Amino acid sequence: MRIRHLILDRDGVLNQEAPRGGYILQPQEFQWLPDALEALALLRRAGVRLSVATNQSAVGRGLMTAADLDAIHARMRREATAAGATLAAVFACPHAPDAGCGCRKPAPGLILQAITASGIDPAHTLLAGDDLRDLQAAQAAGIRAALVRTGKGAQTERGAATSAMDVAVYDDLLQLAHALVGAP
Repeated sequence: MRIRHLILDRDGVLNQEAPRGGYILQPQEFQWLPDALEALALLRRAGVRLSVATNQSAVGRGLMTAADLDAIHARMRREATAAGATLAAVFACPHAPDAGCGCRKPAPGLILQAITASGIDPAHTLLAGDDLRDLQAAQAAGIRAALVRTGKGAQTERGAATSAMDVAVYDDLLQLAHALVGAP
């Protein structure tokens, strides 16, 4: 089945995780993972819609403002576009973990928003993530998921809960992109 829409987690899939379990709080702290932009450009050239769905509890915890988060995402989108990898939409949950919202992964809210905004059938949508929460959100939204070993992905792959899920595993986003578009 052809994937027409890829929903991507942000930290650990597109960019390097913040050191010591911290948060990306300023645009200059956002650092692309190796080959991530190449992967996104390859997918866009193949006609795949790209969306980002990310938990960003630093806003809800008071460590950054919504404007700070918007500035980070504006930089991310500018750099992606410059590389030929336009991101159609970015969906972020700004809530703290205890807020009880329906958008913080593993809840499916962000994923459902991305699907609705795309207008693409969920059967043609895939989520790429590095954390069990990403995989659970995809499952709750009724779409397939793929795990990348970047970020927390290698650790997630070793977890017992992941082994019970039917997800394909890739070394990184570029390997996933090649698999999706049939490129070597």
